[in-house]
Amino acid sequence: MLYPMFFMVILTFIIGVITLAVRVNSVRSGQVKIKYYRAMQGQEVPDIVNRTSRCFSNMFEIPVLFYVAASLFLSLNIHSQTAIICAWLFVAFRCLQALVHLTYNNVLHRMLMFWGCVIAMLVMWVTLLVKAG
Repeated sequence: MLYPMFFMVILTFIIGVITLAVRVNSVRSGQVKIKYYRAMQGQEVPDIVNRTSRCFSNMFEIPVLFYVAASLFLSLNIHSQTAIICAWLFVAFRCLQALVHLTYNNVLHRMLMFWGCVIAMLVMWVTLLVKAG
């Protein structure tokens, strides 16, 4: 369970670095005034700024449920092949969702990746409840 958690952390850092690079580039190129980033409002910004910012924010939404479930599996010393598979599926779907979001941003494809994450997370939580109970 530790390895999927580690990969999620790495994915979050990668998206964070991409977001930072896009923001710095947007200021350097003059597309966005630096004061925009104080409150994330006050001017229209390029689509890539919004997409990278939103993708980074997404890494702190549903993944919180993943981190809690994975931490519980570890701390309660519960072993489950189903949970491990679901954890890796969750990570894979998150990677794919981020890839779609940061590239061609097809809403249907992004939504399918999101629901893959949600289903993997639900199965992981149900497995946790069954094994812990």
